[in-house]
Amino acid sequence: MSEALKVAGTLFHGEDGLDVVDAARQVAAATDGADDGELFLEYRESEMISMEDGRIRSASFDTRRGFGLRAVLGEASYYAHAGEISAPALARAAETIRAAKAREHSVTAAGPAAVSQALYAGVNPLAEMAFSTRSDLLMEMDAFARAEDSRVVQVMASIAGEWQAVEILRADGARVADLRPLVRLNVSVVLEQAGRRESGSQGGGGRTSYAPLVDPGYWKAAVREAIRQAAVNLESVPAPAGEMPVVLGAGWPGILLHEAIGHGLEGDFNRKQTSAFSGLMGSRVASKGVTVVDDGTIPDRRGSLTVDDEGTPTSRTTLIEDGILVGFLQDRQNARLMNMRPTGNGRRQSYAHAPMPRMTNTIMLTGDSTPEEMIRSVKNGIYAVNFGGGQVDITSGKFVFSASEAYRIEDGKVGAPVKGATLIGNGPDALTTVEMIGNNLQLDPGVGTCGKNGQGVPVGVGQPAMKMTGLTVGGTAA
Repeated sequence: MSEALKVAGTLFHGEDGLDVVDAARQVAAATDGADDGELFLEYRESEMISMEDGRIRSASFDTRRGFGLRAVLGEASYYAHAGEISAPALARAAETIRAAKAREHSVTAAGPAAVSQALYAGVNPLAEMAFSTRSDLLMEMDAFARAEDSRVVQVMASIAGEWQAVEILRADGARVADLRPLVRLNVSVVLEQAGRRESGSQGGGGRTSYAPLVDPGYWKAAVREAIRQAAVNLESVPAPAGEMPVVLGAGWPGILLHEAIGHGLEGDFNRKQTSAFSGLMGSRVASKGVTVVDDGTIPDRRGSLTVDDEGTPTSRTTLIEDGILVGFLQDRQNARLMNMRPTGNGRRQSYAHAPMPRMTNTIMLTGDSTPEEMIRSVKNGIYAVNFGGGQVDITSGKFVFSASEAYRIEDGKVGAPVKGATLIGNGPDALTTVEMIGNNLQLDPGVGTCGKNGQGVPVGVGQPAMKMTGLTVGGTAA
């Protein structure tokens, strides 16, 4: 028996929990005659500590546990959940589902394949060191930032962690469990110079313990990066506007890929024909050389999972290969309805939510150009190194993203930093404008959270530098 199943047995099947045999019997009764279904058990501890200007402003700790019971019939999903794990609560949930689907009948699909190997250690980061160690770290970050640059007038920092234990129990008695740590450190600074104030921020984390984050080499580099960004913004000028070439930086700018392309390749949107990519399987949707994958198997990454929230092992799924659309992201329900295989992308925010197709780590693979070659090829354009917020319309594919760090490109050279630049385009068209792909693939530092249908889950992105033509830049220059 795996370590995860041993811990799950203690958390969910102890003296005050569920008997495994009885729970399997209830799941079998609730899913009898259904296409699919499962019992999802969850225990989660989470905390966040935030500091502003040398004082702890808030500190929170939360523990929750509960279950979600689901039966799937065709396009319908019957779901009941409770904020307790007990035999009476499970019996009520099973009876509710049986009554709701009483007139429907199908044959239950085979369960997911077995898990081969955990992608991260199951250590609980909240229990590994004293609370004071984390709060003291935030104070050190404040003092370090002010000593590093005399222009610093405000420092905000936070550290957050959680430990989630899950078990998926199916009607045939199959059990799979996962122990999921997740940590994150953020810092933001404000610099003032000649009456002007600008900010910069940096963060990072992953499915690890707190140890990497509290290492001085790590958090000092994060503080210095936040200061660097703020200093760049102090020198920024209004951004130009118009249609022009754009060179995207490596790493976090992959968030544009996530929003503008990734959501449109999730199975539910394509099954319902509401995605801008619907009906384009096998068609060219990007320039030659563009290959995009969703990879939930990268060890310790924020978006990675040993198994998804239906019990399917995650995988490396190729979505676009050399510019051709070749795959979608699937949970079990949408895969079955589309006659495709599940890809391990069935994810849910918590036991109170039903799973649906979601991204894990969405990445564009490397090319053979250098960033310097891309910049030299642009006479008049924008070099967007980092992004802030953005939004996309799934049906039309139209997107808008704001650049938090960007520069003018003039006559093949990086010029002045610009402020207020937004990138406007259309997802299905954007990748067809890719002219050059960098040889410097980077993953984001571990800060992404994706929202869909009211549910948030941790994700990752990555890409090399990339040159695109024909994007509209919204600017603030007169």
